[in-house]
Amino acid sequence: MSHAQTVRTARAGTTEPAWVRYTLIGIALGFIFLFLVLPLAAVFTEALRKGGDAFVDALREPDAWSAIRLTLLVAAIAVPLNLVFGVAAAWAIAKYEFRGKAFLTTLVDLPFSVSPVVAGLIYVLLFGAHGWFGPWLQEHDIKIIFAVPGIVLATIFVTFPFIARELIPLMQAQGTEEEQAAQVLGASGWQTFWHVTLPNIKWGLIYGVILCNARAMGEFGAVSVVSGHIRGQTNTMPLHVEILYNEYQSVAAFAVASLLALLAVVTLLIKSFVEWKFEREMRAAAALPPERPLAL
Repeated sequence: MSHAQTVRTARAGTTEPAWVRYTLIGIALGFIFLFLVLPLAAVFTEALRKGGDAFVDALREPDAWSAIRLTLLVAAIAVPLNLVFGVAAAWAIAKYEFRGKAFLTTLVDLPFSVSPVVAGLIYVLLFGAHGWFGPWLQEHDIKIIFAVPGIVLATIFVTFPFIARELIPLMQAQGTEEEQAAQVLGASGWQTFWHVTLPNIKWGLIYGVILCNARAMGEFGAVSVVSGHIRGQTNTMPLHVEILYNEYQSVAAFAVASLLALLAVVTLLIKSFVEWKFEREMRAAAALPPERPLAL
């Protein structure tokens, strides 16, 4: 093998022949086209099948507009709450040693292993009319199930691992040396967080928020159980799409679904931009020369 071939093989990270790499790339691209690109194109094609006017009318319909507003409202509530919880949980797990740490880590992963439908049923059991707290809530005229608070609670449950799970390995890899140095120099806890910890985790934090927001807007299972499917009141965009499709209003259903798909594409673009910025910063940091020690 020539020197040039050796260099190309080292850069490729494999000794397999070129046709194997191209075959694997072709299979991966074919899979992506068949299961991702083609269905996405079909959604927009079906949404515009009867023209742009029908598409706009489907989105301007009062029930559709109500579903859009509710979806954005739920995401606007759930994501900031999960942001606070995710940062606090990641900070506790990565920076401190305490009893129950493994149990807390397990609880963070719980929504990944529990079906969203089961999560919704849990909230019905707790806050429904015949649930544990149902009679007390009725006495005080507080409505959670089949109302917006229940939708928010269900969405928070299924989305709260995303930010914490992005930050925990990042904080663990960074260690605690910089925070300890800041405290030795007299920084308070909040000063240490804002000026040391937060700049180090900002890209992971943004990435987790993006994933959390995408799941919050697209959640179906848990929200379906606690919403009651009340048109104009408790239907989010995924639930509204299901109702329209079951009523054979395919163009309207795909119009709303295309809006969800468009939000997903925008989320993907933002995610790609964040990853690009993070990699660019890492390369720039790696290219910096090492600091010289101060002369005595």
